[in-house]
Amino acid sequence: MPTRNAPAREPRKITGLPSDMTMTPDFADMTLDELRVALAPDIAASAIFDGWNETALIAAAEMAGADVDVARLAFPGARPMDMIEAWIASVDQAMAAEWPAERLATLKIRERIRTLVAFRLDAVAHIDEAVRRALAVMAQPQNVRRSLKLGWRSADIMWRLAGDTATDYNHYTKRTLLAGIYSATLAVFVNDDSEGKADSYAFLDRRIDGVMKFEKVKAQFMGKDRELPSLTRFLGRLRYPAR
Repeated sequence: MPTRNAPAREPRKITGLPSDMTMTPDFADMTLDELRVALAPDIAASAIFDGWNETALIAAAEMAGADVDVARLAFPGARPMDMIEAWIASVDQAMAAEWPAERLATLKIRERIRTLVAFRLDAVAHIDEAVRRALAVMAQPQNVRRSLKLGWRSADIMWRLAGDTATDYNHYTKRTLLAGIYSATLAVFVNDDSEGKADSYAFLDRRIDGVMKFEKVKAQFMGKDRELPSLTRFLGRLRYPAR
């Protein structure tokens, strides 16, 4: 069990702005929705020691320099899933800022997806215990439906950044497969003791290779299917033969 022994730190700064500018967030001017996402990374850092609860929320507000009472307002009841959802949203936003569609466009589709999943893994590499605790909360029966929705949302963001414009059933299968890849890889990642998490990235590569092969076979099948005669028309001719 981790023990809290971290020194007090300066209010967190926002990075990734144009020209490498940084700024201290002005929590007083934020809406509650914005505040939830802004505090989420510090809540995750505190959850290493305290779990996803009010203690972590208060510690996060104090570390970030936000008003504790307003932080409580942003997370009424300090419900774990509310904090975890805000944390996932913060990772989604950071990923989109670091890897916008135009930057990914220079990569092949396989590398786009790998890059986005790898970014998410790197973002939580230093908070393994918080991720384990979050996964345990998300796996609770009352939270499974919401957890699946969050996984779908992140997968949708990744595919949109990767340039996917499918609107047919491929839209759903791609997101379902990617959500499964990410969740499985994350479960391996937080328990991976290999150097540089090499085993996790090898696992990710195998999963992506499997999906790429599946997509190739599916495309070939669909191409052949378009060339097949209509089954309905064929059966109709059996019943009502042409004269």
